[in-house]
Amino acid sequence: MSSVLAAASTIPFSTGTGGFGFPILPAIVVLPAIAAAAVALFVPRHRPDVAKVVGAVISVAVAGLAIAMAVRFRTGTPGYQFGVEHSWISAFGIQWKLGVDGISVFLVTVTAVVFPVAILGAPVTRDPKSYVGWMLLLEAACLGSFLALDVFLFFLFFELTLPPMYMLIGRWGGPKRSYAALKFFLYTFAGSALMLISLLVLAYLHDRTYGHLTFDVIALTTQQHLSTDTGILLFLGFAIAFAVKVPVFPFHTWLPDAQAEASTGGSIVLAAVMFNLGTYGLVRFCLEMFPRAAVALAPLMLTLGAVGIVYGFLVAVVQTDLKRMIAYTLVGDLGVIVVGLFAFTRQGLSGGVYQMVNHGVSMGAMFLLIGVVVDRFGTGDLRRMGGLQSNAPLMAALFMVVTLSVVGVPGLNGFIGEFLLLIGTFVTHRWWAVAATVGVILAALVFLWAYQQIFHGQPKERDRPAMADIGRRELLAVAPLVVLIVILGVYPRPFLDRINPSANRIIAHVSALTNQAEPAVATGARP
Repeated sequence: MSSVLAAASTIPFSTGTGGFGFPILPAIVVLPAIAAAAVALFVPRHRPDVAKVVGAVISVAVAGLAIAMAVRFRTGTPGYQFGVEHSWISAFGIQWKLGVDGISVFLVTVTAVVFPVAILGAPVTRDPKSYVGWMLLLEAACLGSFLALDVFLFFLFFELTLPPMYMLIGRWGGPKRSYAALKFFLYTFAGSALMLISLLVLAYLHDRTYGHLTFDVIALTTQQHLSTDTGILLFLGFAIAFAVKVPVFPFHTWLPDAQAEASTGGSIVLAAVMFNLGTYGLVRFCLEMFPRAAVALAPLMLTLGAVGIVYGFLVAVVQTDLKRMIAYTLVGDLGVIVVGLFAFTRQGLSGGVYQMVNHGVSMGAMFLLIGVVVDRFGTGDLRRMGGLQSNAPLMAALFMVVTLSVVGVPGLNGFIGEFLLLIGTFVTHRWWAVAATVGVILAALVFLWAYQQIFHGQPKERDRPAMADIGRRELLAVAPLVVLIVILGVYPRPFLDRINPSANRIIAHVSALTNQAEPAVATGARP
């Protein structure tokens, strides 16, 4: 036990450029922010083509940097790499501290890949300059949230995601966009207020115990001084903010309106990136910083996740609007991830992180294709769709691949993550694993039924002009995600080799501080 505790109490943090010749993490965060400012200040409003080119070029460049960073990421290392650490507001112990480990490396990469997909694949005719500017600012905020290793810096990036997403829903959304945008903002802002209070109290208690004020994530993780009751209160402050963002049942009620009313680009980012901020926060802050509270409240989190699984898919079945249907399935999909995270096994945590990556890839592609269908068909009403495959065979084929990836068919990305999640949960919480398995079955029912309604059968409105097949621009945008769906499903080893050491470190950290031994089956040992 002492060796495990020693390993859990130290988290490696390596600085340096990693052979790039420049600090790559600040470049990934700052580049889209600078581009957003440049678009707002220097691009003429009567030249929307320039804004679109700048948005496409910068987002593709950031994706290239993120992919290069993931390739250079050293396997077998449980700590943070490519670190950057500078004092920012020294009087309050606030730093500009960035780092990436196995938990965040592919979340950063998927985020960087999804944004050019959203910018290139989603047409915008109303004020493209502002749209591109807000998208680039949102990209910088999301990437900064995944990379920040100072709690206060994380909070700033986390809050910075709200204004751009509010604008993407409220200005470029559907008929009820104002209501949906306001509801999204109020829910997430209220949750963030609780997190702000909790992080300030956490820093104050650390200062009172150790004699110095800091918001350093590593210091707050390794120096465990909180009583169980205090930890539970602070855990809840962070967890509610992340539960709203995920969203976990019953904090999900803003989701269907926001997802249904958002523009295609906003829907892509909301489903593929923003929800991952919530699940990532549960791992980075709730599990790592409050392990005793996480174990004590695990039954609550498991129950909320399990209820969300069944509730989300059952409600999705009775929806008639395509975007609202898929929005409710997100509650179930993300509930499966929450159950895996709070199983406290290595397979469960690794599978949860892997499924976050899969969620970003698959849902990014799903909502891009849904946006194309709704824009071409003129409505998302499933009762008016049918028989689209005859005129759009390529669209139908791509939609089927993405659907099967979400369902978890072997050979595609969803299977690996779901398998690890279910195995990791079963060895410690069998009945919650059963609920997650029911969710997987219901997901297959919902998605395959929706596919059948859209593409099979006879057209329900014979006087409607035939829907055109997917175009070159949309195909170019969705192709990288389809490729990732196949690669993640066929060859997961390079990804898991980078995820597993950090996941093992977190489980060892929790086990050492809570005396909760991981089951032998979960550790890979023979009974």
